[in-house]
Amino acid sequence: MGKKRNLAAAGVCAAVLALTSGCLQDPNASGGSSGGGVGGVIDGGTADDDKVVTMLGAFGGDEEKFFNASLKPFEEKSGIDIQYTADTDFTTTVKQKVNSGDAPDIGMFPQPGGLLELAADDKIQPIDTFLDYDELDRTLIPGFLDAARMNGRVYGAPMRMAVKSLVWYPKKPYDKAGYSKAPKSIQELSGIADKIKAGGTAPWCMGWESDQATGWVGTDWIEEYVLRMYGPDVYDQWVAHEIPFNDERIVKAYDEFGKLVKTKGNVLGGVKGILNTPFGDAMTPAFDTPPKCYLHRQGNFATTFYPARVQKNIDTEVGIYAFPPFEGGYDGQPILGGGDIAALFNGNDKDAIEVMKFLTSDKFGAEWAKAGGWLSPHATFDASNYPDETTRKIAKLAADADIFRYDASDAMPKEVGSGTFWTGMVDWLDDSRTSKQATTDIEESWPAS
Repeated sequence: MGKKRNLAAAGVCAAVLALTSGCLQDPNASGGSSGGGVGGVIDGGTADDDKVVTMLGAFGGDEEKFFNASLKPFEEKSGIDIQYTADTDFTTTVKQKVNSGDAPDIGMFPQPGGLLELAADDKIQPIDTFLDYDELDRTLIPGFLDAARMNGRVYGAPMRMAVKSLVWYPKKPYDKAGYSKAPKSIQELSGIADKIKAGGTAPWCMGWESDQATGWVGTDWIEEYVLRMYGPDVYDQWVAHEIPFNDERIVKAYDEFGKLVKTKGNVLGGVKGILNTPFGDAMTPAFDTPPKCYLHRQGNFATTFYPARVQKNIDTEVGIYAFPPFEGGYDGQPILGGGDIAALFNGNDKDAIEVMKFLTSDKFGAEWAKAGGWLSPHATFDASNYPDETTRKIAKLAADADIFRYDASDAMPKEVGSGTFWTGMVDWLDDSRTSKQATTDIEESWPAS
């Protein structure tokens, strides 16, 4: 989705434990939720043999249709009837169902926070009790399982992936101008932007306007900088609130991003344009003749907002490369993103376990991939299933990454992640608040418990 799903009702305990580097212990340790112990039955779970498995998730429409199409071959082969229900208010609904003893067999969580909150309440089965953890970890893009880890155990596995660390550009004019298509650092990317600006065009396309969610695009930028400047350990500590939001390193990340976004002529329309341009329209001027801007950092969903003619000819009209590392920062190529995480509520249902094994494997998703708009979190997924070269390249950029991290604001408490972090970015961008002031405001808004 283009617009972030809100992290509803995710407690700080869950957020603190979501990505902490200190929790990266033996995944087969005996610690963790007692109620979901090895072979145990989760609250509301029953041992049955009816060949019916219930699932609850947040995605509907065409996504639901393609999801069901990807399940059909497995259903026909196994004889299991998978009954998926879509709910746009998934995070609230799944909590209500679980607490009332009416949990689905499997939940599809759009963010890790809500999953870990229920895991902390002994409602979710650790995956090492029914999956081969090492085999799963071997095929996944590195770091994916860390988002669902708590007290040394993992409570969910990804079903699909979103990739955010992408730089898009209008291919024909960009290539004709001879700009680099593989900058090795943010500093080198800044040099490309300077060349574009010297030619009389704003290098960056950017829009943050998103109704009540205005500012979320800015949070993605900050997350990119924190991850690249200081690496996954500091990033995890920041998300988990093991370091304050206004830690000097986070303030420096704001300042570094400020050099890009606040420098005159760097972004089409300047600060006023950024705040008033809908995020889905940000790249549209790049497809004018000549382009009014060239570079757009956005997730793989960005193409759904591009003009129809561009979407129809995506491989020839648009180019991409990974948002590069920061010179002098983390030694490696990180990727920021997200995904839907499957979690098992009923640990005593053999059919539900078989569905989980398939759903979280590199064999799932061929039908959805061919239809477009879906990426596998597995580096070993058959890329020939993707409908175009652009999607295959995105998948390869993710597969080649040194580390994957979930979007920070999706793992932070709701009051921060979809609250003060969003609004604070707006205050910071229009210079109502300095980097130190903006991050201190957010720090002071962090819930006490």
